[in-house]
Amino acid sequence: MNARRCHCTRDRPAAGNRAPECRRVRGVTIRPSMARRTLDLEAPIDLRLVLGPLLRGRGDPTLRLNAVAAARATRTPDGPATVLVEVRGNRLEAEAWGPGADRILDGLPALLGMDDDATGFDPSLHPVVARLARRLPGLRLGRTGAILEVLVPAILEQLVTGAEASFAFRTLVRRHGEPAPGPVAAAQRLRLQPSPEALAALPYYAFHPLGVEQRRAEIVRRVARDARRLEALADLRGTRAEVGAAAGTRLRAYPGIGPWTAAEVTLRALGDPDAVSVGDYHLPSLVAFALAGEPRADDARMLELLGPWRGHRARVIRLLEAGAAGPPRHGPRYSAPDRRAM
Repeated sequence: MNARRCHCTRDRPAAGNRAPECRRVRGVTIRPSMARRTLDLEAPIDLRLVLGPLLRGRGDPTLRLNAVAAARATRTPDGPATVLVEVRGNRLEAEAWGPGADRILDGLPALLGMDDDATGFDPSLHPVVARLARRLPGLRLGRTGAILEVLVPAILEQLVTGAEASFAFRTLVRRHGEPAPGPVAAAQRLRLQPSPEALAALPYYAFHPLGVEQRRAEIVRRVARDARRLEALADLRGTRAEVGAAAGTRLRAYPGIGPWTAAEVTLRALGDPDAVSVGDYHLPSLVAFALAGEPRADDARMLELLGPWRGHRARVIRLLEAGAAGPPRHGPRYSAPDRRAM
């Protein structure tokens, strides 16, 4: 997302006044946004670390991201929106387009983890965690507040490889989503996820070319039909951990949504600092190797090792994912079957 300053060739002000600023991104002139905000940063922030969990594989059509800039397309209660965020020293500048522009800007502090409360988190309990906390001061736990936009890709990730899930999500958005509003979205080829109505109406044969079998397709359609009730989970009151626990319980009541999927949602949508994705194929071994030097582990061992940080276990996991060395690999890489041919 390399951008350079330019002067708009249209609507120039009278002599002596400053010309409105615009950018050129991928050869497209980006004219002034519908709404913009400037936020003062009291602590470092690394957009790649904060928003990275929202990125669904290489080529995610809803998000473009690096350490100091991000462009994201999303749906809000007021309508679609595209937001461009840039870190400039100790300030954060944001511009937004679309009917949901003001709403997405109002939610920036939450999205970027600026209201993330690490009270009670003690990284000194383990030297690896302490070292990573010092090395990665810009890591915060953000929250989108958009349940379905996080839940759908999490369902697509159930029991498949990352490459399979990334292909399914990318193709779903490109085929059945919509162009995001604004010139930044056009320059970055950003698209909105399909609306709940569109997802609920998709027949199974539309999922099959994505490599999504009927079980996951039915779960996606079921939660899309219940989108309004699910989105209300973001309105629960309490601390982030309390809201995450309550929302996780309600999510797990849906057929096809287990502890892993619920935790993936509460972390990203609600910023739950204690979310642990029990049932993940790689996570237990990552935690055990980083904290105990053990190359292999199960969920029980992972939870035991994370026990001292109860209330902030997701924070520890994010630090380990961002900066800890993983366990050695053994055996050939798993080759996924082509479900589209089944």
